[in-house]
Amino acid sequence: MKYTFKARDWNGKMVKGVLDLHDKSEAMESIKNNGLMLISLAEVKDTILGEVYKNFFSRISIKQITTFTRQLSTMMTSGLSLTDSLSLLKNQLDKKSLMSEVLEYTLNNVRGGKSLADGLRKYKKYFGEAYIASIDAGEEAGVLEEVMTKLADNLEKQSEFQGKVKGAMIYPIIVIIGMIAVVIIMMIFVIPKLLGLFTDFGAEMPGSTKALMAISGFFTKYWFVLVFLVVGGVMTLKVGGKSPEFRLKIDTLKFKIPIMGELTKKSLLADTIRTLSMLLAAGIPLVEALRIVSNVAGNALYQNAYLHIAERVQKGFSIANSFEETGNFPIIVNQMVATGEATGKLDEILKRVSDYFSTEAEQSVKSLTSAIEPIIMILLGLGVAFLVVAVMMPIYNLTSQF
Repeated sequence: MKYTFKARDWNGKMVKGVLDLHDKSEAMESIKNNGLMLISLAEVKDTILGEVYKNFFSRISIKQITTFTRQLSTMMTSGLSLTDSLSLLKNQLDKKSLMSEVLEYTLNNVRGGKSLADGLRKYKKYFGEAYIASIDAGEEAGVLEEVMTKLADNLEKQSEFQGKVKGAMIYPIIVIIGMIAVVIIMMIFVIPKLLGLFTDFGAEMPGSTKALMAISGFFTKYWFVLVFLVVGGVMTLKVGGKSPEFRLKIDTLKFKIPIMGELTKKSLLADTIRTLSMLLAAGIPLVEALRIVSNVAGNALYQNAYLHIAERVQKGFSIANSFEETGNFPIIVNQMVATGEATGKLDEILKRVSDYFSTEAEQSVKSLTSAIEPIIMILLGLGVAFLVVAVMMPIYNLTSQF
């Protein structure tokens, strides 16, 4: 909740501000801890439009989080205190941005005697469970600067990897969307008028033209069926996603899609193994780290796999054997985990494994784009050839009649 307050400092100077804290007593305590004498405190209630804007338009990107983490790490490593670092970062941001709100809330929490992790926990949906857990562990161990540096490195690699994947997929996606848009426009607006003209002249219709007329007629008369199928498919996935069995089936099928399945799997392994390595390097116990990774995996198959490994390790079984038992990890992962377990350097070994899968995923992206481009051109050529034959044949038949 947000509270506006008026207070006086030790010199009698009036101080005004806004606090974003859990309740009124916490706001009063925060003001007192900052050496201020409270005069008035009032809750600020958001308007309906403000809530809508906040929920749908106000976001924190991974780039903002990465920049914040790197800057905070650099400032703290240079000797600045946590409160001074947060204050400097907050002053650099637009006061209306969500990130500024996050820093203001976190700064007030830290000044009130709470930890950095406690301040960021309210915004866990943006930062992620693994991020908060790493900071929490770093603060408890007194190595927050080191943890922040590792977090920044990890986020930069993740951001770079995602950027490469998205960048490589932009061209095929734009071409496919353009093709679909052209087909819809042709079938609904252009082809019906052209074919209607042929019908009026009594031109003989070959099979290709009749097929085109049938397709165009379906698009024109039953376009709402396509909309219904799309909306119904989205709703089915959304509602079905609440069922563990349905999610498991869908997430398993994702890995069986040609080319795309391998890319999805390698990307997921790179992200989850890198996160597990980061958590272990931050000093989080293996079982807890595995459970955190299961929550951020974003795939039911691997969520179950990491939970199974956590249960087996907690019971005293070998880490490498637990990975192998799931049957979901490539042989190289099992072998490298066995090496890390034997040498006591599991976090370092896992980091190398994540780098390996990142490289493999990048190669898969290149293979995918290389395969998609000629396929698109072939489909486009076949589509144009079909349209030309379907449209030109009736014209030829008309001219031959004259």
